[in-house]
Amino acid sequence: MKHSLTISGNHVNVSLDGKIYAHDAGIVRDELLEVIDRGATDIRFDLSKLSYIDSSGLGVLVTVHKRTVEKNGKLVLTGVQGMVAEILKRTRLDKVLHIE
Repeated sequence: MKHSLTISGNHVNVSLDGKIYAHDAGIVRDELLEVIDRGATDIRFDLSKLSYIDSSGLGVLVTVHKRTVEKNGKLVLTGVQGMVAEILKRTRLDKVLHIE
């Protein structure tokens, strides 16, 4: 999986590409929690190039969502499609997370 972070003030754009598994999820989680702890409150994930997400990837989304809410911020998912959309629906995370 490839990922990139673009930080502008308290806004962070995260782009994920490929398939996210446990090892990659831990790296992304740690980077984002560090950025949030430095003051970022609004996180936008672009998942348009993500073809698969496992439970550890879902855990990253939930953890980042909880941390941003604690900081009076928000997490937004964009480009959700295919298998990723199906997994979010099956886990009912589409009811919890903001998807555009």
